[in-house]
Amino acid sequence: MTITCFIRYEIDPFQKEAFAEYARNWGEAIPRCGADLVGYFAPHEGSATTAYGVYHVENLAAYEAYRARLAADPLGKANYEFARERRFIRREDRVFLKLASAPHAPLVLP
Repeated sequence: MTITCFIRYEIDPFQKEAFAEYARNWGEAIPRCGADLVGYFAPHEGSATTAYGVYHVENLAAYEAYRARLAADPLGKANYEFARERRFIRREDRVFLKLASAPHAPLVLP
């Protein structure tokens, strides 16, 4: 059973570009370390302070192994340090969810 990790960030609205750089770095490091990255999503319209990261892992044991690899990865270490130094993340909340609506009907366009 695959689970999906949703990370909700509260970011500094004056440092959106720093968050975008952080997100691009994870775009390289996360897949290399073993998670299936859906993507990072930054503010566009509406809230200027809410951003998300979304990725899939096989289970919580796979998540723990992935996190250990990410912490040891050179880009992962550098990205954690970048966020700590620049302080553009004000808050981070993580939740793991499983897909409950499958199977889905095919998309029908008008």
